[in-house]
Amino acid sequence: MTTGQPLASAKTQIFESLLGFLPDWAQHTALVLIILAVLATWGLKLRNKIVQRRALRSAGTQPAPTPVPYDQGSGADHLGAYAPQRRPEDPAV
Repeated sequence: MTTGQPLASAKTQIFESLLGFLPDWAQHTALVLIILAVLATWGLKLRNKIVQRRALRSAGTQPAPTPVPYDQGSGADHLGAYAPQRRPEDPAV
């Protein structure tokens, strides 16, 4: 015996159980907010993919980074009291 009515999906049943007690205007507002959130996340993912592709394309056109000047010292110069002791320079060389 078929009534001709399609069965509700699981998503519809969850939506109805969570928001069924609210008035219609609140249900519609919640539905619109959910749809906007889904569209916003989709748009952000798409934007991030486009930015990533542009960065990969332009990576070959950018100049190579310049080497660090020697006058900045080594890592041991910034360790303070924990730095290893320097050997005295040999004046004969």
